[in-house]
Amino acid sequence: MSLSTKRPPTEEYAPFYAGYIAETPDGDIVESMRDQEQEFARLPAAVSRSAEEFAYAPGKWTVRQVVGHLCDAERVFGYRALCISRGDETPLPGFDENEYVARSTSARRPLRDLVDELGLLRHANRCLFAALDDGDWLRVGTANHQPVSAHALAFILVGHARHHLRVLRDRYEIRW
Repeated sequence: MSLSTKRPPTEEYAPFYAGYIAETPDGDIVESMRDQEQEFARLPAAVSRSAEEFAYAPGKWTVRQVVGHLCDAERVFGYRALCISRGDETPLPGFDENEYVARSTSARRPLRDLVDELGLLRHANRCLFAALDDGDWLRVGTANHQPVSAHALAFILVGHARHHLRVLRDRYEIRW
C-alpha cells in the first residue's frame, strides 16, 4: 500500500492536528488534493460580491478572509512539507493564523483572485507530494515545537481545507 493511501500514525503529528487528519477521506491523499482543487474552483460562482464580505458573527472572518487563511495555510504547510521531505532539520516556526489574517489584504481582494491563488498553491503542493518517494514521506521534522512528517502534512492540508469548506457551508450557508 502506498503511503499516500495510508493515514499517518499519531506519532507523526501533534495531537492538535488529529481532527484535521480525521477529516480526510479514505483513499489516495494526492487524489483528494486534486479533488479539492476542483472544489475550490467552483466556490466563486456560489458567492455574490456582497456576500464575499460577510462574516457570520462579530469578530469572525469574512468569506474572503477564510479563503485568504486557506492560502496562508497552504503556503505554510507546503513549505514545511518541502523542508521536511528534503531532510532539512531546521526547526520550523508556528504561525498565528489570526495575526496573518489581520495583516493580510484578503478582505479587500476579490474572492475570484483569492480562489485562483489557492488553486495554484494547491496544485504546486499536489505536485510536490506526488513526486515524493517513501523515504521523503516518512521524514519527520519539527514545526511549532512539535514533530511532524511530510506524510502527516499532506493529510493536514486536506483536512484543514475540508474543515474550512465545511464552515463556509454550515456557518456562511454557501452551497456550491
